[in-house]
Amino acid sequence: QFRLIESGGGLVQAGGSLRLSCAASGRTFRLYAMGWFRQAPGKEREFVAAISWSGGVEYYADSVKGRFTISRDNAKDTLDLQMNNLKPEDTAVYACAAADAYGDEGYEYDFWGQGTQVTVSS
Repeated sequence: QFRLIESGGGLVQAGGSLRLSCAASGRTFRLYAMGWFRQAPGKEREFVAAISWSGGVEYYADSVKGRFTISRDNAKDTLDLQMNNLKPEDTAVYACAAADAYGDEGYEYDFWGQGTQVTVSS
C-alpha cells in the first residue's frame, strides 16, 4: 500500500503564502510521478501541478503558473507545493497523488492522500 499524508494547510489572507507537504510511505517513492489536485465545495476536482519521478519536469495548471512551485525530495520521500500570492479562488482541499507517469487527469493517478484544507480570505 502506498500511503500519502498531506500537511501544511490552513487559513491565510489573500496575497499570503502556504507550503503544503506530502509524506509518502509503503512504496518506492522515487519510482512515481507525483501530482497535486484540489477540490472546492461544489466543484469538480482540479489539477494543480505535477512533477516527474526525477523532479526534472514540472507541469502546472494555468491558474497557478507563476505562483505555485512543486518540488520533491526523493531522499526524504516527500513532495511539496509552495503556494505564493494566494487568492480566494485557491480555497479548496488539496490532495497529493502518485502515478506511473505525470499527467493532469485524476484517472491517471493510482494513489491518493486524504487532503488538507486551504482557505484564503479576502
